[in-house]
Amino acid sequence: MNERVTKWREPPPSDAIQLGVDVNGARPRGVRFNFLLLVFMRVVACLWLARGLAHWRDIMTSDVEPFTLLTTLGAARLIFFSVANLVAAVGLWLATSWGGVLWLFAAAAGLVTTLISPEQGMAPRIGFAVDVILIVVYFVLSWYAARERED
Repeated sequence: MNERVTKWREPPPSDAIQLGVDVNGARPRGVRFNFLLLVFMRVVACLWLARGLAHWRDIMTSDVEPFTLLTTLGAARLIFFSVANLVAAVGLWLATSWGGVLWLFAAAAGLVTTLISPEQGMAPRIGFAVDVILIVVYFVLSWYAARERED
């Protein structure tokens, strides 16, 4: 039986740890879309955390419209978004796949309820436009990050 013994080779000494350098010591070229996607997910997580906390403020306080005066559908919508937005924010902050999926589900549900709800005014339209832009940016960054991983 022929056994091969390999000797341990120590890496050459270096002065400091260099972030963003591969094994051969070369710096990657171009934009790092994985990093941009991570930053985007963290920023959106902060926005969705603020949205979820705003929904909980609406439930817990009675300054604007008491929770008890809402219709059953309005109360169910408020409770759904208060929970879904906070859970999606945690998943986005952790950069997990379920966080992205839950965020897309919550954002799409928000878009549908904005289209269906009879509320008029500028705030729902601005929120609708921001949600659409965020979803498009998420898909574009995800696509480029997946192409970057393939290379």
